[in-house]
Amino acid sequence: MPTWIFDGPLLPGGEHGSVAAGSGPLERLPGAFALPGLVDAHCHLTVAADEAGPYLADAALAAQRLRECADAGVTVVRDVGGRSSITLTLAGELVDGRPRLLAAGRFLAPAGRYFPRMHEPVATERLLAAAEAELDRGAAWLKLIADFPTLDADGRPQAPVSPTYPADAVEAVIALAHRRGARVAAHATSELAADLVHLGVDSVEHGTRLAFEDVQQLGQRGGAWTPTLCASVGVGPDRDDSGARRSAAIREVLPTAVDAGVTVLAGTDVVGSLPAEVALLVEHGLSVEQALAAASTAARSYLGLADEPTESTDLVTYDADPREDPAVLRSPAAVVIRGTRVR
Repeated sequence: MPTWIFDGPLLPGGEHGSVAAGSGPLERLPGAFALPGLVDAHCHLTVAADEAGPYLADAALAAQRLRECADAGVTVVRDVGGRSSITLTLAGELVDGRPRLLAAGRFLAPAGRYFPRMHEPVATERLLAAAEAELDRGAAWLKLIADFPTLDADGRPQAPVSPTYPADAVEAVIALAHRRGARVAAHATSELAADLVHLGVDSVEHGTRLAFEDVQQLGQRGGAWTPTLCASVGVGPDRDDSGARRSAAIREVLPTAVDAGVTVLAGTDVVGSLPAEVALLVEHGLSVEQALAAASTAARSYLGLADEPTESTDLVTYDADPREDPAVLRSPAAVVIRGTRVR
């Protein structure tokens, strides 16, 4: 296998340098700018939707999406909820040319508090045992649905967003994960995010109601926030009045989060793309370098993938500078995943 060489501006900062990926004869990669691989930090590989709403799909969909990720220059995926028999199996494998997968396993939510076809309900008294079972199966993360509307059997909202589990149960799950060397990502779209931060959750997903004091506390202990802006606020004509209000609130807080030490992560959820997410992060107050870092270097560091040997190096190159236009991210010139060139 060749050793792929890039020499030129290294993003997000743009400093000039050389990167080698592989362990054989030297070959130069095309492209004028390089990133150490894109990271989708909020993805659901097994979630699909039909006229009845979202549901958990099969291994074929997960495999297809991983191939699409690789072709798009996404070299690391954090799956934060899905069909755990599939995602945890894939996460336990390192396949040449396939993005590395960090998986949270199943969605942890009680009956009537998440999309019916997306989870097997977990009552409060069973929450700790369910979390331990996912960790035993190899989960690096736990995905807690911490707030959600009450739904009827058909998945229609019957009551506003509210906490799904009592604080002591959430605290016990966080403590368990930390004892086992794992972390907790929590879905939160209400003011409950403040309580989750206080309880010690590692990563707030969506976090559309995070306040200044919340991100200060989250940053002090090195936590992360994945705003999933494509899903949270919408894009273009999809941004309705409620999306515009959420957008305005996030625009006020997001830049202060980075200053406070929070790792902002870029994630597509099931509706977005990383180029669109990077553009929205810039629109909501991050510098273009910070937004690119959220989709690459900062995410890799937070997920523990910053320092790896040459033969395991990820590298994505571009003919143009994505700092000038994040849409450039849609068209990699070359993609190398752990030393294997896939594009």
